[in-house]
Amino acid sequence: MLTNTLLLSIVLCSNLVIGILLGMSGIAGFLLPLIYVGFLEIPVHDALALSFLAFAVSGVLGAYSYWKSKNMDLKLALFLSIGSLPGAFLGVQINVLISDFLAKLLLYLFILVAGLSIIFKKNNENALIKKSKALNHPFIVVIIGFLTATICALTGAGGPILLVPLLVNLGVNIRVAVGVSLLNSVFIAIPSIFGYFAYANVESIYSLVIASLIGVTIGILTGTRLANKVPMHLLKIMIGVITILSSLYMLFTLK
Repeated sequence: MLTNTLLLSIVLCSNLVIGILLGMSGIAGFLLPLIYVGFLEIPVHDALALSFLAFAVSGVLGAYSYWKSKNMDLKLALFLSIGSLPGAFLGVQINVLISDFLAKLLLYLFILVAGLSIIFKKNNENALIKKSKALNHPFIVVIIGFLTATICALTGAGGPILLVPLLVNLGVNIRVAVGVSLLNSVFIAIPSIFGYFAYANVESIYSLVIASLIGVTIGILTGTRLANKVPMHLLKIMIGVITILSSLYMLFTLK
């Protein structure tokens, strides 16, 4: 059993590191629920409430930083977010209806697939891809926002892990894709926060909320400053390897 001080320290450091990775790549947020549920054995709804609170903070700070550096498409983010609000609400409602075992299984499987996609996806950071005409249709963009938000709210994976590669494949510049995804993650997090906190033991995680907010705030501010100074390809490989090994361990030890 971890002491309260040790638990707070792990939560603070975890949010600090993942905040840095989020600020640089936009795709590491899904590691938070994995750490909470898999390694710290925090109840699923408590863990997801803490995770989405961190996603909201990192989304606001990260999106502002990318907007300042002119890596933001507000129109695209707006239509995605219109779909994300009801999608995230639906994802939370599905999650609370299923068992903890199934919720953990879905989380670990989704994270494993995410890790594999990071490792095996062709690195096209600098490739010029023509922007898809699908993004010119607001209804299609709203549907994309709805579907990705439903999956992310259900599994606790945040948002950018699905949206960044999807937007890049549709011809959006990767830096803009990260900025748009961070802003969109706020609109996935808002209904998810209300939904999961309604089922969480708030008194038992009060101190964890404070540690989480301190860690992720410092981390995201640091990460966005480092975004253009770290090779994106090497960073993605590192995140992918950690993700695959962690999710496989959790799947094989799942009870």
